[in-house]
Amino acid sequence: MSDAGALAELAGSAVRDLARYSSTNLTRWLDQVHRLHGCAEPVRLVGESITLDAASGEVLNHYRTDTEPHGQLLIRCGNRRASRCPSCSELYRRDTYHLIRAGLLGGTKGVPSTVRTHPKVFATLTAPSFGPVHRGPDKDGIAPVCHPRRSGPVCFERHQAGDSRIGQPLDPDTYDYVGHVLWNAHAGDLWRRFTVYLRRHLAASAGMTQRAFNEAVRVSFAKVAEYQARGVVHFHAVIRLDGRTTDPADVEMPPEWATVQLLDSAIRSAAAAVKLEAPQLGQPTEHLVWGRQVDVKPIHGSDLDGELSEQAVAGYIAKYATKAAEASGTLDRRIRDHDLTHLQERGATPHAARLIRTAWRLGHPQSHPELTGLRLRKWAHMLGFRGHFSTRSRAYSTTLGAIRQERTDYRHDQLRVAGLLPETDASTLVLAHWTFAGQGYSPGESLLIDSLDPPKEVVP
Repeated sequence: MSDAGALAELAGSAVRDLARYSSTNLTRWLDQVHRLHGCAEPVRLVGESITLDAASGEVLNHYRTDTEPHGQLLIRCGNRRASRCPSCSELYRRDTYHLIRAGLLGGTKGVPSTVRTHPKVFATLTAPSFGPVHRGPDKDGIAPVCHPRRSGPVCFERHQAGDSRIGQPLDPDTYDYVGHVLWNAHAGDLWRRFTVYLRRHLAASAGMTQRAFNEAVRVSFAKVAEYQARGVVHFHAVIRLDGRTTDPADVEMPPEWATVQLLDSAIRSAAAAVKLEAPQLGQPTEHLVWGRQVDVKPIHGSDLDGELSEQAVAGYIAKYATKAAEASGTLDRRIRDHDLTHLQERGATPHAARLIRTAWRLGHPQSHPELTGLRLRKWAHMLGFRGHFSTRSRAYSTTLGAIRQERTDYRHDQLRVAGLLPETDASTLVLAHWTFAGQGYSPGESLLIDSLDPPKEVVP
C-alpha cells in the first residue's frame, strides 16, 4: 500500500472512531485525557467502586464506568520507561529522586535529619568483559582511540557521542553472547550476594565478629540498574552506615569507627570476592563475577572542590531508573516467536538482536531445562535481566508506594474542597471491582490528541 493509501485508511479509521462520540461524551473524554497529564499509553478499565461509611454502612459515593465514553475509564499506565511513556517515566523519576534524596538529607519522609552526617558513598558495580566493543567518549566527553591493540580486533577511530557503533562488538563471532545473557540473568543474585559479603568484610575490617558488627551497625542502601551501551546491566547505589537499634524503623548515628574509609575498602573487597558458578553451556565465561571497574565516591553536602553532593546523587540515580531500551538498543516490549526475524526492523541493534535470540534459544524448556527458573524467554527483550530496576533496604528511607499515597491523598483533598468528593471524618471502606479492557488510544483519539495543545507538565 502506498503512503497516500495508508494515510487515507488512517484518516478513515479516525473519522469512524470520532463519529462514535456525542458532544457530551467527547467533552467527558477530553476531561479524562486532561487528567492523564500526557500519558502515552493509558490503561482502559471497566468496573465500579463504592465508598462506604465503615461504621454505618452508608453509601458515600458510587462510581460506575458505564457512564463514561465507551463505558471505560482511562488511567495512567505508570510505565517507568521513557521510551514507552515520557510522562509516566518523568513521574517515576521524580518519585525516585525524592526517595533517594530523603535517605541522603533526611528531615523528610519520616527520615531523621541526622542521616546527612552518616558515612555514605555512591558506588557503581559493573559487569566483566565478554569481548571487546567499540568505546565512546569518557565522562569528560573526550573520545579515546577505540581499540589500538596489537593482538585481536583493533579499531583506531575516535567514536563521538551518538555513533551507532558504540557498544557493538568489534568481532561478533568471538563475543561471548551466552556468558553475557547468563550474567544479566544472574545480576540480581550477584547484588544480593554482594550485600551479604559487604557486611562480612565490614566486620572483618573493623576487627569484629559478624554478629557483633550486626548488633552495632546496619548497612542501608538504595540502588538502580542501568544498561550500558553494550547491553549489560550495572548497578549504581547509595550505601549508608547507620547505628543499629531495637526498632527496625529507627535510624541512628553509627559508632565513630564506622567511617567512609572503612565502607570504601569493604565495598571493593566484597565485590572482588563475589563469584557464582555459571551453567556450563560451552561458553568462555565459567564464573559470574563483578567487573574490575568498581567506583566508590564519598557523598558530601556540596559540589565544591569536586565533591559529590547529595542533590547530584539523587538526580543521577533518578535519571538512571528510567533508562533501559533507549540506552542499550534493545526493545521495550516482550517478544514472541514471530518477532525474532524482525528484531532490527523493530529498532534493535544487530548486537541486541543477537542477545535477544541467544536468550530465546537458552530459554527453550526442552533444550535447557536447567535454565527454566531464569525465564529467559519472558525477559529476552531485556537481554536476560529480570530484576527490579530500583530497590532499597528497609531502613534507607520511605517507599515509592508511600510517596504515591501522599500524592493521592493530596488530590483527594483538592477534590473535597471542590465538592467532588464527600466530606467525612469517619473511616471509609472502598469496595471496587475493575477489569482490564485494553491499553492505548484508537487511531481517531490519537489524531485528536495530536491536534490539542501540548500536555502540561506532569503533576508531581
